[in-house]
Amino acid sequence: MKAKVKRLKEMIEGEKVEFLYLLFTDIVGVPKKVTIRASQIEEALAHGIWFDGSSIEGFARIYESDMLLRPDVDTFAILPWSDETGKAAQMICDIYTPDEKPFPGDPRGCLKRRMAEAKKLGYTYLVGPEIEFFLLERDREPNLVPHDKRGYFDLAVQCRAVKICQDTIRSLGQMGIRCETYHHEVSHGQHEIDLFYGNALRIADSILSLKQALKTYASGTGLKVTFMPKPIFGINGSGMHTHQSLAQNDGSNAFYSTKDEYGLSGVAYKFLAGQMKHAQSLVALAAPTVNSYKRLVPGYEAPVYICWGRINRSALIRVPEVTRSKAAAGARLELRCPDPSCNPYLAFASMLAAGLDGIKGNLRPPKAVEENVYHFDDLKLASLKIETLPTNLKDAVEEFEKDDVLTSVLGEHITEYFVRAKKQEWKDFLLQVTAWEVEQYL
Repeated sequence: MKAKVKRLKEMIEGEKVEFLYLLFTDIVGVPKKVTIRASQIEEALAHGIWFDGSSIEGFARIYESDMLLRPDVDTFAILPWSDETGKAAQMICDIYTPDEKPFPGDPRGCLKRRMAEAKKLGYTYLVGPEIEFFLLERDREPNLVPHDKRGYFDLAVQCRAVKICQDTIRSLGQMGIRCETYHHEVSHGQHEIDLFYGNALRIADSILSLKQALKTYASGTGLKVTFMPKPIFGINGSGMHTHQSLAQNDGSNAFYSTKDEYGLSGVAYKFLAGQMKHAQSLVALAAPTVNSYKRLVPGYEAPVYICWGRINRSALIRVPEVTRSKAAAGARLELRCPDPSCNPYLAFASMLAAGLDGIKGNLRPPKAVEENVYHFDDLKLASLKIETLPTNLKDAVEEFEKDDVLTSVLGEHITEYFVRAKKQEWKDFLLQVTAWEVEQYL
């Protein structure tokens, strides 16, 4: 630890870093920041930095407000876009109580506890999210106007959007965060950046940095980036499809088997079964906004039905194809219900918990469904015992409240405040008079 701190101090001095941003999220996933002088890094790492937790959604009551930020030394990164206003670096923090114990309401801490549980079982949880977003014309607000009329994988000239995405990928690389691919998505003005596969905690940290970079580079271009799951009616929304597997202690892929037609092991099938079992409650954490359920409807390449398959992109969980040369490393499951509005720490924690429940319970999934489930009628769905995800946030939160596994995994504090915040969000939505209502009834 002393050697790491020494290296960071040398880097700060050599790069003339002036400010250090200490990052964390509230329970619903809103990023937060406390800024200190970079020269205070040794003190911050040794003793933590005090902040007022009573002002943060779901953290503390007014009479127990003092809380500690403890930076994770492995997350230090200089921000490439900060040169003009005073060079800055960032660190992701864990939250502690005044008696210096981990705060049970810390979303990052929640994921760390689930990762530790997996480690005891001999596994490391690996994920690779595909993060979709829209770039809209800022000067056309409140109208939501996509910046282009291109489609899936269209070859774009060097336009504002391409520069924003390339600058983001370049800067993340300088921060030690690897992006795998970037491309235009199906809808007008929609794009996708995929993070390289890795440790779920580090990937959750990386999602915060990716969103921050995109917003920073879009700010001076006349475009606005939004991670809203369904900003525009009638076109595909934005998801955060997440590829996932378990690595064993020797680094091998616990999801791989040469004896199975899908290349999946017994562990993978149990994990899959666990996520299907908890899907109706899991979605409350993975797709946690009112708007999320405008995306999760039939016909827009979003999962609605709780089934799995390989070629079936209407399924909740897909088994991606892999080349023979990468079959052992590439065996994985793609969960398609998460969207980029989620708190990645809570989403990954609940996804892992659901999968581990399948492993511990020795569960088996139903047979794969390789047909387009959107074309099934109610009788066929019933005959195959295919259930659906909740159709709105209210129903999803109610399913989550009934799920003893997920609520116990998140803990009493996070569960209480998350449910309270989401029920209030639903009530606020019900009070609104929408443009559709005005057009329909006025």
